[in-house]
Amino acid sequence: MESSSLAGLDQRIADCRACPRLVGWREEVARTKRAAFADWAYWGRPVPGFGPSDARLLIVGLAPAAHGGNRTGRMFTGDRSGDVLYRALYDVGLASQPTSVSAGDGLELRGVRVTAPVHCAPPANKPTPEERDTCRPWLVQELRLLRPTLRTVVVLGAFGWQAALPALAEAGWKIPRPRPAFAHGARVSLDGLDLFGCFHVSQRNTFTGRLTPEMLREVLRTAAEAAGLPTGPAGATGK
Repeated sequence: MESSSLAGLDQRIADCRACPRLVGWREEVARTKRAAFADWAYWGRPVPGFGPSDARLLIVGLAPAAHGGNRTGRMFTGDRSGDVLYRALYDVGLASQPTSVSAGDGLELRGVRVTAPVHCAPPANKPTPEERDTCRPWLVQELRLLRPTLRTVVVLGAFGWQAALPALAEAGWKIPRPRPAFAHGARVSLDGLDLFGCFHVSQRNTFTGRLTPEMLREVLRTAAEAAGLPTGPAGATGK
């Protein structure tokens, strides 16, 4: 049964136990923890999306980090990838603060929602194709619930791109044939929605300079403008 609201969907996602390998891994990490977070009570469950229910821009990542979202219970929160993403969102006026350390830190997103095609932290950050496909109905439902306001989608990385295209198709958007290939800076026009590609904010990409803060800001700014969202300098206000 499909959820009639994002809040209901988020609760159902958080209770999911469909993938035995992912359930075992996320719970083992939550028990053993990392020494730096020994005092934390880890979330240890699937991590739902984060952001307003009337978002005009959706950011699609890969999966929660073992000691990031799997610890804090919020997408891209508490790890270095999230540090880069939320700083960039703040810099272009789409987030209320530049840091994201816990689910109760007061961070608000402005017209933006963040999600992933796989909601559990996977071993070695690598979900299997079967796990990706098992998790797809959640993304499809999220897209359907957002459809009345959604105008742009930014996909971080090739894995997310490959997962997002069939989910968008199942949610009702017509995907061009042949299917568009992932590339940083790619822009594909669908039915009333623009799809953007961006290198993932992984440490491998950000540490090596494959993805710089300016490159990320440029994609986010372009996508926000396409969605009709106001952008501006760091901390700018806007709905």
